[in-house]
Amino acid sequence: MAITFQSQASTLLRRALVLDAGVSGAAGLLQLAATAPLSRLLAIDPGWLRGGGAVLLAWMLFVGWVATRKPIAPSLAWTVIGVNLAWVAGSVLVLVEGAIAPNALGLTFVLAQAAVVAVFAELQFFGLRRQLKAA
Repeated sequence: MAITFQSQASTLLRRALVLDAGVSGAAGLLQLAATAPLSRLLAIDPGWLRGGGAVLLAWMLFVGWVATRKPIAPSLAWTVIGVNLAWVAGSVLVLVEGAIAPNALGLTFVLAQAAVVAVFAELQFFGLRRQLKAA
């Protein structure tokens, strides 16, 4: 019975990781496959979009791998949560510091991406907390 309970407790964390990996992969592919049109549409330098896309694809692989661990090690979950929070902070920082100067749609794109990542971090935190309580 304890194994079943522990498995149910880690469902939120695992699902949040899988969703993070899937969305990150889709966003990374979009940014790499449509760099030029996105750059024109968002007024974001193509290098930023390509670099971000490449990072997102690598992130997808790592988070996907973490999601396959049984059980998911707390240190790996904390790493994912920490990197997600760093992504959110970095997204805001590039705007505040003027590293990129997107148009209104580009600003919305960057902030929406940061908001989604913040939600992933929150879901992963609560999933990890649930997993730790069940252990």
